[in-house]
Amino acid sequence: MGKDFLEAIVKHKKEEIAEAKKLIPESQLRKDAFISIKRRPFIEKLEKPGPSGVNIIAEIKRASPSKGDICPDLNPAAYAQEYEKGGAAAISVLTDQSYFKGSSDDLKKARESSTLPVLRKDFLISSYQIYESSAMGADAVLLIARILSGEQLRNYLKLCNELKLDALVEIHSEKDLEAATQAKARLIGINNRNLSSFETNIDTAIKLVSLLEPYQIAVAASGIKNRGDIIKNQQAGIWNFLIGESLVRAENRQVFLRSLMG
Repeated sequence: MGKDFLEAIVKHKKEEIAEAKKLIPESQLRKDAFISIKRRPFIEKLEKPGPSGVNIIAEIKRASPSKGDICPDLNPAAYAQEYEKGGAAAISVLTDQSYFKGSSDDLKKARESSTLPVLRKDFLISSYQIYESSAMGADAVLLIARILSGEQLRNYLKLCNELKLDALVEIHSEKDLEAATQAKARLIGINNRNLSSFETNIDTAIKLVSLLEPYQIAVAASGIKNRGDIIKNQQAGIWNFLIGESLVRAENRQVFLRSLMG
């Protein structure tokens, strides 16, 4: 894969969606998506700091394009239970198969084995995938501002609303934030990782959080490795954190989660 990871992922995702539509047409998926499922509140859990002063969205992630295998044989049900016992506010599940070795099955197993709300983390570029997310039982989805036009972002947020799915809109720059704000996105994930190069700088969230509107809620993602990183972000006014790799690799995930929360 070339230098621009994101471009390669999106190109592949378009091919994946075209193949998926041959198996299940969008009209069928739409029907499945509207079959009522009791959603668990995702945004609601993140509106205020938790009992420890922070909320952690704990991620289930087998691999990544930059790091390769992280834990390819992880048990999503066991991880979800550990995350819940450790005090996580929500769970994020990587469902991309080609680059992250995830699946919709990982999400289903994680959700079935815990009571926490579950975010589907993938590269969503089509309404087809939003219907798919609803049908697989997600409580929330990730929308990456950088890979969507302003119109797509507005339409997908509207569709999420109709399906009672919460949405975490991911940004990495002021331009992304502008698009998210124009689309009236409320929950803003500030990714410290540049998805084109996969370089990470944890000061990104700290710089961008001051530009959020009063109604917007920030979530810092990528590169958060220890309690010091959390405190640094808290001082900038961030209390929500999406943590993946360092948590997946931790020897004792419950203990590590509690150490992050102080």
